[in-house]
Parts: sequence; C-alpha cells; structure tokens
Amino acid sequence: MITSIHFLRTSCTDPYQNLAREELLWRTVQPGECILYLWQNRRTVVIGRNQDCWRECAVEALEASGGHLARRLSGGGAVYHDLGNLNFTFLVRKEDYDVHRQLSVVVEACRLLGIRAEVSGRNDLTVDGRKFSGNAFCESGGHCYHHGTLLLHADMGDLGKFLHVSPEKLASKGVKSVRSRVVNLRDFCPGLDVDQMCSAMTEAFCTVYGAQSEPFPAERLDERAVKERAAFYASDAWRLGFPHPSAAQLHSLFVFSRRFPWGDLQLYADTSGGILRGVRACSDAMDCGFISSLPPALEGIPYHAQEMARAVRKAGKTISAEMAEDIAQALEEAIKQPLLRGKTHGF
Repeated sequence: MITSIHFLRTSCTDPYQNLAREELLWRTVQPGECILYLWQNRRTVVIGRNQDCWRECAVEALEASGGHLARRLSGGGAVYHDLGNLNFTFLVRKEDYDVHRQLSVVVEACRLLGIRAEVSGRNDLTVDGRKFSGNAFCESGGHCYHHGTLLLHADMGDLGKFLHVSPEKLASKGVKSVRSRVVNLRDFCPGLDVDQMCSAMTEAFCTVYGAQSEPFPAERLDERAVKERAAFYASDAWRLGFPHPSAAQLHSLFVFSRRFPWGDLQLYADTSGGILRGVRACSDAMDCGFISSLPPALEGIPYHAQEMARAVRKAGKTISAEMAEDIAQALEEAIKQPLLRGKTHGF
C-alpha cells in the first residue's frame, strides 16, 4: 500500500547522468513509497535494452550534430528526446506497481491542460489517434519502474532524421512514417511549456494517489554515485552493444529478422564452420529477460533451422513459452533449406 509519494525534478540534461539517477532511485525506493521523477535530455536517441543501435538510429548523423546515443535498462523501442520533451518515471516496489494507476496520472495531467488523452495498446498514450508518449517498464528484485516520454514541442524534423523505424513496424501501426504517427501536445494546448507540464503532472500525481507529494529527500540520493554510474551508461560497450558488421563480415553472418505481435526480432551469428558463434539477439520487445536468454541458448549449436528452433523452445520453457514458440515456428518456416551464409531470412 502506498503511504508516501515523493516528487523529484532535475535540471540536468545529460542523458547518462539522468539514466544513472533513475537507476539509483529505482534500486533504493522504499516499501510503501512511490517516486515521480521528471527529467529532460538534450538531443538524444534512447534505445531499448536489447535493440541494435545501428538499425534503430542514424548514429553517425546524430553524434555529428552534437547529439547523444543512450541505451536504457528497460525493453521497448527507440525514442527521441530533446528539450521540447519531458520524461517521467514512476518508481515503486512490486507490490504497489500499478501501470493503470501510473498512466492515469499522465491522462489526468493532460485533462488539467484541456487535452483529451487516452491509453492506446500496451504502452502508448495518444490524442486523436496520434502518439505523444511511449512507455517502457523494468522490474528486478521486487523493485519496479515505469517511464515514458511526453512530447510537448519536440523538433519533429530531428525526430524523423535520427530515428530509423522499419516499414514493417510502421505498417503494423497503420502509418507511413514515424512523423505521421507522433504529435506534440502543444498542437492541442498552444504555448504549452515544460514548467506547465511539470505542474500538471505534480497536481495529477497527488490527485490520483490521494496524498500530498513531498520533495524527494536530497540526502537519499548520492550525486557522486550518480556521476560514477553515468560512466557506465556513456560507455561504448553499453551504448553500442556491438560493432556494425562490415561487408566482409556479412559473408559469414546469419541474420534472421521478423516482426511479431509482441515486437520485432533480429538474430545475428557468425556461421563459420557450421556452428553458431557470437550470437546476438536484438528486439524492441518489452520482455527483456527472454530476449537476453537467446544468445546463450543458441551459442555453439549447429547452424541448422531445426536445431535452432529446438534451442529456442528450450530457452522459453521457464521464461516465455509463447514468444519462444513464435520464434521457433518462424525459423522453421523461413528456413526450409540448408542455410546460406550472408542470407537474411524472415523478411
């Protein structure tokens, strides 16, 4: 049961420090407490934990423009942040985690501003069918967070320039481009700024939780630890995940790509010697755990569709049997002959 609610807004716009601060709040949230953390990043593309940055983002163009690539702990897809976007995070223990209640805060904040927002699907908030907020979720050791974007007056030109969204994903949403799918809340509330949105979120937070929000105690957050953890988020090993394969490497690289109801999936593996090596699994699926389990399950097995399908089904038995079966069937269906090096399957 929630007995105290705390509010924290940071003026920091460094994406790596903001993600580090979010993680430390997540790991230290107390029983019976809910924290609302509001934050902004300067020009940044933030990708989900298991995504392939080279597929999701124009990395070189983003960084050449002074922007940043960041990777978060949660699953889901890539999002664009700038100072026309406000980010929110609800941090709470598992026993008090309630996505419906948390999303109700955002819907109520919009109502206070005269905007009729609604929840769409599992993780989007929309106005008139257009998305202004994408949400993602993370849970570990009984600690949970739910975070999302609020597009207020973001630069839609940069959003379209730096984000790569597959045609399959756009088609599944019934739109032709990422820019046609998203919208700024200022289009429905002229002049809306970040301070107004923060005030509305704070008021809605108190209303939905039926309590008075108190500022988060500064002494509970070690800013030195935040900066130390930020180094991890800024590292190439975490941000990039793995180097973009060269043309020569593609000759012996197996690539499987498919869009499923729960998200997209790409499998990469070196097939030299007829054995899968260096397996990578990339996805915008919300279920981080199962996607992360695929590389060790596939590493070292024979380069053969049935062997791969069998390994995937085994990995999914205790984590996500439904997702595992989807992938196994797709592998068997897409690869009905001896596998070819350099061949991309599943399109």
